[in-house]
Amino acid sequence: MIMKKNTILYILLAFLIVFNGFFLFYFLGNTNDTVERGGGDPMSFVMKQLNFNALQLEEMEGVNKKHHQKMMRINDDLKELKDALFNNLSDVIIDNKTVDSIATLIGKKQKAKEIEAFSHFRSIQELCDDKQKQKFEEIIKDALRRGDSENRPPQGKGPDGHRPPPPSEQGGKMPPPKG
Repeated sequence: MIMKKNTILYILLAFLIVFNGFFLFYFLGNTNDTVERGGGDPMSFVMKQLNFNALQLEEMEGVNKKHHQKMMRINDDLKELKDALFNNLSDVIIDNKTVDSIATLIGKKQKAKEIEAFSHFRSIQELCDDKQKQKFEEIIKDALRRGDSENRPPQGKGPDGHRPPPPSEQGGKMPPPKG
């Protein structure tokens, strides 16, 4: 049962990391075309790409404001919990139950943050007409693809200038060290 809860939490955490990575790279990575993309603000970019009408823009403003308030509360709670956790760092005697309890609370808050992010994007999707929903889905998929490639380790080359074969071609084992 605990493993299932952790798996869901890890999936939600991975989604948020990937999505945040996309926005950081896509909107902060290249400042030359910031105006072109909607002023550098991710939501401005999304609204511009979806070509929202005046009513949708007004509703979007309310959705964003609510989301921002919820995320700020969650982030404040997370900061307090992490401060409480790391305040114990220099203690001579550390109560593992307290550490575990605080870490569990941090996990719950992180889960709440992931769910809020998902709900926020779901709310945006609900504002869209059918054509905009398709475009929004493309934006999300692009964000996830970009985030995936950003979180991968660099592809290194072997000493002879070639990449090593994938583990599946090595029988799932690492090659023996050369020497």
